[in-house]
Amino acid sequence: MAKTDKIAPGKKERKNSNQSTQNYLRISEIRDNLVVLKNGGIRAILKTTSLNFNLKSEEEQNSIIFSYQGFINSLEFPVQILIRSKKLDIDDYIEQVKGLGDKQENKLLQEQTYEYAQYIKRLVEYADIMEKEFYVIVPYDPGGSNEGPNKFQSFFQRIAPKDSYGDIKTRRSQFSTLKRALDQRLTVVKGGLEGCGLKVKQLETLEIIELYYNTYNPESSQTQKLKETDKIAVETDEELIEREESTQKEAKKAFPAKGTEKKEEAEESTEKTPEANAPTTETPTAETPATATPTAEKSSEKSGIENETLQKTA
Repeated sequence: MAKTDKIAPGKKERKNSNQSTQNYLRISEIRDNLVVLKNGGIRAILKTTSLNFNLKSEEEQNSIIFSYQGFINSLEFPVQILIRSKKLDIDDYIEQVKGLGDKQENKLLQEQTYEYAQYIKRLVEYADIMEKEFYVIVPYDPGGSNEGPNKFQSFFQRIAPKDSYGDIKTRRSQFSTLKRALDQRLTVVKGGLEGCGLKVKQLETLEIIELYYNTYNPESSQTQKLKETDKIAVETDEELIEREESTQKEAKKAFPAKGTEKKEEAEESTEKTPEANAPTTETPTAETPATATPTAEKSSEKSGIENETLQKTA
């Protein structure tokens, strides 16, 4: 095996295969309100609110600090805190205002409603108003690996994490157990954040897809909104496993093994032999004595007639 295969396994295959953006992502699928990674780990994303700490009284500030300190000390696992700044999106609000303007019967009020919608839209564009979103990512990775990858392997796996049929099957078998363990961590994190006076909500599957879409496409997501995600054609791991198994079955039928061919030929020969011997055992044995006896009788009669004629002539 070459040295490059040990450091970056599957590098030659990646050169020949069709490259896509998904090959360079660590995400395998998003299902059941969780993010499933290619290494088998799962992630849950919690969206939290914020509070204005400076407007609180001194007693309230101290209680928040002590509750947050207790939350940090209670954690026995790592968490990731994400603060995302993005441009304020008020397209849905503008559509609602325009809908109210369509329902107005008075033309003057209708024009004023349309002008107000245009004013708000221009204000957000020119002022470049930003908003912040706060997320807490709770991870859980499968354990029990005796030998982990070295630094070079982990580096190349992060650059282009590979995914195979065997990895998908192991992920599907371990998903339920990992999810139960992650639920315990979620209860701890939710309780600690709610103790600080924050509102916590776990993102659902469609919300996670929209979050990743807006993160990886910051410019196009402003003009091309991600709507009707149920109609998006996405191949899940279950569909991929079924497709792989069906292709394997078709390949076995098209190119069977040598041992199976000999067995099938032997079975076919055993099935054909009784059918070929059946007519020979029934008809010929009964007919052969019947056809042999008349010829013997005729020959004896002829020999007797010839003897009589010889005696008379003598």
